[in-house]
Amino acid sequence: MMMMMMMMMGRKGFYLSVIWFLVSHVVLKKCDAIWMKVPATGTKCVSEELQSNVVVLADYVVVPENDHPHLTPTIAVKVTSPYGNNLHNNENATIGQFAFTTKEAGNYLACFWVDGHNQGGGDLSVNLDWRTGIAAKDWESVARKEKIEGVELELRKLEGAVEAIHENLLYLKTREAEMRMVSESTNSRVAWLSIMSLGVCIAVSALQLWHLKRFFQKKKLI
Repeated sequence: MMMMMMMMMGRKGFYLSVIWFLVSHVVLKKCDAIWMKVPATGTKCVSEELQSNVVVLADYVVVPENDHPHLTPTIAVKVTSPYGNNLHNNENATIGQFAFTTKEAGNYLACFWVDGHNQGGGDLSVNLDWRTGIAAKDWESVARKEKIEGVELELRKLEGAVEAIHENLLYLKTREAEMRMVSESTNSRVAWLSIMSLGVCIAVSALQLWHLKRFFQKKKLI
């Protein structure tokens, strides 16, 4: 009996470890920082496909060059929604932050370009910390407000992660249904186009036969 209880506890611990691994590597990985190179004469953009009602929080900073740490070039930043609405616009900046809640599903685009004097004339290094969903939540404030800590706080994070996964699954299910409807509609249109093409070919062939028959009859060949 004791052995069975230990096996059950070990199995539950294994399942909890697997769940936490999936949460930390699938959901919480969205808070990883992006190190990118912004060209001196071009634009560097990053995008992410998000569903509606998702909190987005991002911090960006220009990494100074080792040769001239006191002469950090400035950049311009513009963030737009899938419909082209301007969500954030900042110029002559070396550091900044933007935050918003998505109103529609689609690709949200953040573009960076150099708008100040770049002494070296080369590419600039920009560090972008892009966080979405549960990763953008201020858990320290939640812990202070609700007076929770330790295991209870980790369980609250886990609960939020599970809810985020559930919402993502529902979103993917909706997208899959939309894609299936588009695919079925496209297949139906292709089938009707094939039938119309076959009908046109038959009509043209019949017209050619009728024309040849009249031609041979006029020439009294048949």
